Amino acid sequence: MSQTVEVRFKGTRKAYFVWEDEADPIRLKEPVVVEVERGRDLGRVTAVGDMAAKKCGSCTSCAVGEVAEEPAPLKPVLRRATPEDLKVHHDIRLSEEEVRQKVIQRARAHDLLMKVSDTEWQWDRSKLTIYFTADKRVDFRALVRDLASLFRTRIELRQIGVRDEAARLSGVGRCGREYCCSTWLKELSPVNLGLAKDQHLSLNPSQISGGCGRLLCCLKYEHDFYVTARKRFPKEGKTVRTSVGAEKVIAVDIFRERVFLRNEEHGSRIIPLTQLRLEVEQLGDVLPTAEERSRHSVRAADHGPADPSKSPSDLHRHGRPPRGRRDDGPESPA
Repeated sequence: MSQTVEVRFKGTRKAYFVWEDEADPIRLKEPVVVEVERGRDLGRVTAVGDMAAKKCGSCTSCAVGEVAEEPAPLKPVLRRATPEDLKVHHDIRLSEEEVRQKVIQRARAHDLLMKVSDTEWQWDRSKLTIYFTADKRVDFRALVRDLASLFRTRIELRQIGVRDEAARLSGVGRCGREYCCSTWLKELSPVNLGLAKDQHLSLNPSQISGGCGRLLCCLKYEHDFYVTARKRFPKEGKTVRTSVGAEKVIAVDIFRERVFLRNEEHGSRIIPLTQLRLEVEQLGDVLPTAEERSRHSVRAADHGPADPSKSPSDLHRHGRPPRGRRDDGPESPA
């Protein structure tokens, strides 16, 4: 029975093939020579068997509502790479920087506003792929003809975004480790400013941006934890009745389970969340959490307009937010 194999090439490029030699199964990280669209290429195995088949199925699946098309059969892996194949591959990689400099010179000669980020030879040199970034659409038809006559091969220019550029070129992030996008994070997903706001991080772009100039991908890693944890606390800026009197919630510490309160007469204090709940309950009230306020807001909207005979303050005391206001918990990202 043949095995599905995921093969990765330079950068984040990958493709799927099948290994048909059952007696000698392929292993992870082994270099292999494969048949591609135009010629042959060399890459390394990054997944085999069920894992590779699952990843292959997810990348070729159709969107909901679309007619499913019969996927093209996977090509077989030609063979394992020999030491001679690896030497050719190494020499090609060493020559790519010189090729990039030549492409930059030709692009300047054609007055094209583009940044040539990287170049990639196919293993058999039958194709040269040039990756670039640009603020606007670039008409590079004349440049392609010029490069084809220079390198005597098929030329493909591919415009990429700055995040894809960082993933290809790699680097060291603010954490002191190599970029996630160039090591293990192969699928880049959108990151918006709401993630930083929910985690109460500084909105200074220099503090929350990566080497690519976009928001850090790692803002998504702990976002669900912050949103879930804050639902147990009263919302900052709200006033609660405690044993001291009316106190305003200044801030919350979700890690130490503490709440920062301020009273106009007695000043500020820091108490555990459990103590705050106890003080509020002793006065016959219930400490509304962000999750409960969100449910009340939805319930009020379902019941239609509020009773006009009651004032907004009365509605607020009865657990329903005043009309025209929302009293939800932390803002969720778009």
